[in-house]
Amino acid sequence: MNLLAVERIKLFTTRSPWWCALIALALAIGFAAIISSATPADSPVTLSALQFGGTQFGIAVVMVLAALAVTTEYRFNTIRTTFQAVPHRSPALVAKAVVVALVALVIGELAAFGALGLGMLMRPNDGIGLHTTQDWLNVAGLGPVFAISAVLAVAVGVLIRHSAGAIALLLIYNLAVEDLIQLIPKIGAHIHEWMPFNAANKFLRGSAVVDGPSPSDSPLSPGWALAYFAGIAIVFLLVALGVAKKRDA
Repeated sequence: MNLLAVERIKLFTTRSPWWCALIALALAIGFAAIISSATPADSPVTLSALQFGGTQFGIAVVMVLAALAVTTEYRFNTIRTTFQAVPHRSPALVAKAVVVALVALVIGELAAFGALGLGMLMRPNDGIGLHTTQDWLNVAGLGPVFAISAVLAVAVGVLIRHSAGAIALLLIYNLAVEDLIQLIPKIGAHIHEWMPFNAANKFLRGSAVVDGPSPSDSPLSPGWALAYFAGIAIVFLLVALGVAKKRDA
């Protein structure tokens, strides 16, 4: 518990987490406002469309937050003090991943339910609400996806160490690489089925064709898709912990 408290204090005494949280909320709720106001009155707004900002851009911002939580410690050499206090290193890094994941979870839930609430206020006659299990996954599921994405970003931050490199890698992968892989002849589509953020999209949106980006082509069920996404994040974190033990701080 002491390590969790220390990591919480370190995280919230810097400005970047607050700015990232505000940007993630602004993107998620702002896109919901834009979509609600721009959609013609005779065309109902869907729940999936309201969550577009959070699922497409909020995840990227949360990963930036998580990567900075690690890389700034390397940048200012505070990680050496941390590792001197916790010689085994892994407990300190795991505590950091837990704290960042919990913060990301809260941001995700605030973003998702904020976008839903604003959409219901602006489009009261469109029947927007949590009517099915998939509707609940689409909204309440954003927090867990944010949390797992944050753990993945912490692992990448530990491996890369440099803020610019880690952030560039995470953003390029999240926003471009998985889509570009589909362009590989013959095997691209099969590889894409098992890409981690494609699996996260399957958990959030299912396979139904609705407004917004194309539905996920993952063969997994929504529950297994989330477990698969979490498994990949845990594997990356374990690799990062092993590398952190062997490297100089």
